[in-house]
Formats: sequence, C-alpha cells, structure tokens
Amino acid sequence: MRTYIGRQQAISAEDFAELALGTPVELWLGVEGESDEERAAREDAARDILADNPNFPDDLVRMAAQVIEESPDLFDVAPLVRPARRRTARKGVAA
Repeated sequence: MRTYIGRQQAISAEDFAELALGTPVELWLGVEGESDEERAAREDAARDILADNPNFPDDLVRMAAQVIEESPDLFDVAPLVRPARRRTARKGVAA
C-alpha cells in the first residue's frame, strides 16, 4: 500500500513526518551538535509557525493517526533492544 501526502509519496516514517509537517523534521527535533544560537533560531522559527497556525498540532495528530491506521507497516521498526542470546556451555567449560 502506498501513502501520499499531497502529490508526494511517503516511503518512510521520516518522509511522512516531513511531508505532513511541511517543514524539515529537524526544525522540530533539532540536530545533534547544534549550538545554543542555532537552537534558539530553530525554536524561534518553530514558534512563528505555531503562532501562524494555531491548529497545527491538532491537525498533525489527526493526520498521523490516520496514516498509522491506514499504513501501519510504515512504522514497523526493528526492536531497539535485542533479546539476550542464551549462552551454551562449551565442551569442558561449565555453564
């Protein structure tokens, strides 16, 4: 199943987020290693967007819920923690 936001296809969760937001995800989440000045500018831009679009958070949550419902496979990710491997005793070594 393919998911489109406008005319653009969302192939991954990251694509969906950027297309749904209409802005790069980094604007909202930041980037590793950004300076205090860069963070302040990014947060200022985000505040301006929210001030111009007061329904933005609610609209985004509704869109996200709809896409998750219609395309749950977009969000299938490998588990962050792998199960511990069971150690087996080697010949001549106690387990």
